[in-house]
Amino acid sequence: MALEPKVVAAALDQHLRTDSFPLAIRVVRGGEAVPAKARRPLKEMGIQVSICQGISMARRYGWSVAMGPEDLICPIAQVAFGFKPAIPFYTEGNLAAGMYVETCGQGALTEAEVPKFSSDEAGVVVVAPLSRCNFEPETLLVYGNSAQVMRAVTGALWKTGGAVTSTTTGRADCADIVIRTAREGKPQVILPCLGDRIFGQTQDGEMAFTLPWAQVGDLLEGLDGTHKGGVRYPIPNYLRYTPQFPATYQELQRQWDEDGAD
Repeated sequence: MALEPKVVAAALDQHLRTDSFPLAIRVVRGGEAVPAKARRPLKEMGIQVSICQGISMARRYGWSVAMGPEDLICPIAQVAFGFKPAIPFYTEGNLAAGMYVETCGQGALTEAEVPKFSSDEAGVVVVAPLSRCNFEPETLLVYGNSAQVMRAVTGALWKTGGAVTSTTTGRADCADIVIRTAREGKPQVILPCLGDRIFGQTQDGEMAFTLPWAQVGDLLEGLDGTHKGGVRYPIPNYLRYTPQFPATYQELQRQWDEDGAD
């Protein structure tokens, strides 16, 4: 049975308690209508954005945001999401050289690692808080601190065991969030990239976690199971120990003990 996004939002709030809204993501293609009430950055705000900006609007403001080629200004995202061709100036590594890597040759290797949609796979990227989602999600996205992301990982592994493996180049995390998760069909731990931190204003203490929507039921079962097993957030503090005090405190206690003071 398909899970309602609002039900998932409530379960994630119970187990993860993140500071920003967990999000639903869908890429609208093939004549499918953009969900009602989704804000278009260019038409309705008069700006062009990066994908990470739209994601931050959704998770911080609670908006539903839809981004097509006309809405985007980030050249890496335009290539990754299939809106612009990967011409030689891009594939040769010029965007990465001198900033992320030493040479264009190394930059070409870095660009090759960015997951990409073909032009046929391109579509309008829609993000919305789960609690206000009015479409069928394809991907779940949660930003949180490292403990909250760890909690999501343990929940995702409850039914499968093993490990969550992720790949990062320190850039283009929007492609990791949307495209890599869809391509690999597995949960991902996402390291926010430089652009996400500058334009999306993601904070130093934040990471992200993604999961194909088809696996959300197992995730919720895993969060319940690991909670019962003692893996919880906030992380419990171990408090059942006898503390040690400074020498003067200990001397006072010794004198009390010598005098038999109660």
